[in-house]
Amino acid sequence: MRVLLIEDERRLAENVATALRDGPGFAVDYAEDGLIGLDLAGNQCYDLIVLDLMLPKLDGLSLLKKIRTKGDRTSVLILTAKGEATSIVELLNAGADDYLSKPFDLGELIARAKALIRRGKGVASPVLRLADLELNTVEQTVYRSGKAVELSPMEYRILEYLIHRPRVIVSKRELLEHLYDYNWEHHSNVIEAHVSNLRRKLDAASQQPSIETLRGRGYRMVMDRQESQ
Repeated sequence: MRVLLIEDERRLAENVATALRDGPGFAVDYAEDGLIGLDLAGNQCYDLIVLDLMLPKLDGLSLLKKIRTKGDRTSVLILTAKGEATSIVELLNAGADDYLSKPFDLGELIARAKALIRRGKGVASPVLRLADLELNTVEQTVYRSGKAVELSPMEYRILEYLIHRPRVIVSKRELLEHLYDYNWEHHSNVIEAHVSNLRRKLDAASQQPSIETLRGRGYRMVMDRQESQ
């Protein structure tokens, strides 16, 4: 999943970005002021925006209102400091999906980020099932036909992205843009190898094919998704 972090406090931003990259394995783009954040939000596709309120050049509340006015429904997690004048009610009415008060625990930030991304994709449960394939987004485990499938971090991220889009053709560029930050072009030559390894591991545990490659178009999961009960 791809996250936009808009935070002007550099040390905090580095800690948050590292936690999101190393924990759930998100790709994170970073903006240090509101205008840069607004530009990135308008020109890139994100699964979540983590937004500080007190930003230079354009404050967080104004930024939030601008992206909502443009019809952008990306989930937004607000970072707010104690004593800030903006009320929680005002933030929620402006289109915020959740908030965290500083100082906050990075583990709680990750948990809320995951929940917002699941909610944004219409998935209530952290466990996704696609025919005989089961993926737990909290434990980051994968089973096929009841057998554990050991994946590398990148293979897991590819699978999680694809499983949210059953029967949808996902282009190589789309995968790259969501799995890496804005320097994704440097990784374009390895994505095919990752998908090939992922397909081999999934298909070794079942007689049914998992990922279809459509030459010149992209990749597609070839099973029907079910949410866990």
